[in-house]
Amino acid sequence: MAKAKKLMEDLSAKPGTVTFGVFATGDPRIDEDSRKRAANIVGIIADVIARHVRMPDGRPVEVVWTPVLVDGEKQADVVARQFKAAGVQAIVCAPDTWAFPQLSCISLLSHFPADIPLNITCGNSGPKPGVVYAHALNGALAQMGRMAALNVGTWPDTGQKPEPTPATAEALIDWCYAALTYAGLKGRRVVVFGHDSMGMETALAHILPTRRTFGLEITRLDMKLLADMLNKKAYDAKELKRLRQWIDKHVGSRLDLSQPDADEKFDKGLAMYLIMRNLLTELGAVGGGFMNQLEWGSDRRGLPLPICDVAESLLNASFDHRGKKPPMPFATEADMQGLLTMLFMTWLSGGNPPLFMDFRKVWEPWEIRGLAETLGVPFAPEDLWAERGFVDGDNSGSAALDWAGMPGDSVEEIMKRVRMPGAELYYFPGGGNSVTFISPGGIHGVAGRMAYSEVSGLFSMIWDEAQTIDLPEKLATAVANTSNVTWPHTWVTPKHANMVEYKQYAPANHFHMIWGLKPARLQHWMDLANVLSVAPWQAQPAFTPGVDRPLPLMYLLNGGENAYKLSRARR
Repeated sequence: MAKAKKLMEDLSAKPGTVTFGVFATGDPRIDEDSRKRAANIVGIIADVIARHVRMPDGRPVEVVWTPVLVDGEKQADVVARQFKAAGVQAIVCAPDTWAFPQLSCISLLSHFPADIPLNITCGNSGPKPGVVYAHALNGALAQMGRMAALNVGTWPDTGQKPEPTPATAEALIDWCYAALTYAGLKGRRVVVFGHDSMGMETALAHILPTRRTFGLEITRLDMKLLADMLNKKAYDAKELKRLRQWIDKHVGSRLDLSQPDADEKFDKGLAMYLIMRNLLTELGAVGGGFMNQLEWGSDRRGLPLPICDVAESLLNASFDHRGKKPPMPFATEADMQGLLTMLFMTWLSGGNPPLFMDFRKVWEPWEIRGLAETLGVPFAPEDLWAERGFVDGDNSGSAALDWAGMPGDSVEEIMKRVRMPGAELYYFPGGGNSVTFISPGGIHGVAGRMAYSEVSGLFSMIWDEAQTIDLPEKLATAVANTSNVTWPHTWVTPKHANMVEYKQYAPANHFHMIWGLKPARLQHWMDLANVLSVAPWQAQPAFTPGVDRPLPLMYLLNGGENAYKLSRARR
């Protein structure tokens, strides 16, 4: 007699990694050597993914592959059941021979959700042309309205174990990070402390669209809980002492304790790091945000509390008093679109620390040159700040400490560039300490910002490649003092946008940057998530080989990328 199976009462189960399934199709008429070669390629492609793709916390993804060639419906069902049993969340088809699309991959896909990420990676081979099958399959899927990424790469036409070229592997890896981000964040949650972000409509928690588009839940906790936990001292006092000793060691005299009750208020700010970190961990969160203004630290009708800038910077950082740790994307002012931007960027980059900034003063070339001339600071036309201008990225909170140094710098090198001045009391009468540094020039990545439109029901990403710049010391001091000198400064120059465009098309007062993120990864993710790509820069080419992903065929058959995405949203 059949009996139901009771699961174990295990409340310690942690989220696993994303699982990729790799397979190949085949033609039942081909010779045995070609079949063995095709199966070998599946293993080779699977190993490429296993070696190079990591979760944001550094764990390798799971990769399963099958030597069973999907010749027809029977094999499609077998492999699909194997993949489902293994928990496959993204699929890679690596054909080396001709096959029949409907009998093979399309039959396999019928076992899975319509949005499961699918990549077709093939060599441009002639003998048993997998590339011909890849085009037949990609065309059929596009006709069906099924998104797929086609990676026509290169591996040798002959030999039993052909290795893909580095460019082929890189294109596949870029897609894998997009698939990892899209699939891996489904069912996860972020935690926001407080309500709407200072009344900023561009930062609202769009709960239903966020759930529908990304599969993300937004847990909302009132700041009263944090105030109560702070008053109850709901944290480990011994750990707080160790954290304070770590700050004292690395910051020393650059920690300003000259304001009234500064020492006690600074420790409260550190205690908030421990409280919020523990709550985020308890809830299994992948990101968070803290409102602060106005009720927490600024509203004199209540009892203003110390600011949490240091806590926010520590959450976003890749290290703390315990050593290395995964960054926890965390938005100041409970800015949900900022949090989403940083969360997706961090996952797409493989776990790099995010940067939260005000989109502050835009220095056009003529203006910064004029200031330099007034100060007697020489410059050459090829100096990037003088040639293209920059944005002063400057906000009191949540800039990851890592951005005080270059990627790969040691904790000691980073922290010696950090200062912690007293809060600006006219803004934050509750006191506490901010964090300040000037990011070094030469950090390359992507800068951008998520946005949402009630008209289309779609999220957008306004983005460009960007780099940080150095300014001559005298000029740097003048620029920093133009805004808030006690807050972090990162001077950002976009690659394609000119300053007139850049300052006109900012979707909010905050923007964000990550290093090590390639445009192709971001573009693949926007394809999967149906996020509009907004890059209206006149100087940006439509496609640059080795930088951008090839435009999916789906878009070309449906009037263009934006037309397809808008149509998909209506469906």
